[in-house]
Amino acid sequence: MAVNPSIITRDLDKIAEKSGNLYESIYIISQRAKQISTSMKEELNNKLSEFASTVDNLEEVFENKEQIEISKFYERMPKPTTLAMEEFMEDKVMFRYPDEEEQEK
Repeated sequence: MAVNPSIITRDLDKIAEKSGNLYESIYIISQRAKQISTSMKEELNNKLSEFASTVDNLEEVFENKEQIEISKFYERMPKPTTLAMEEFMEDKVMFRYPDEEEQEK
């Protein structure tokens, strides 16, 4: 996903328009950002766990170049909030109101 990592000024009216309320839109974006963050964290931890060593010998504790590259890759990725905002503005985030669904039944 190619997302511009630079700071972008957002039109608050366009954000509010998606859900009908600015605060609801921000809440939806924050929840999606949490999902993305959790997913990225699990993925990174899984990749780095391959390098975990049970031996604590100073001779065997070396900086692993591949491990550093993986970490740098994740540091360069767009932040979860940026990704969530882009998804929300492109209508790629599904959200619903459980109270309304209960009333329909």
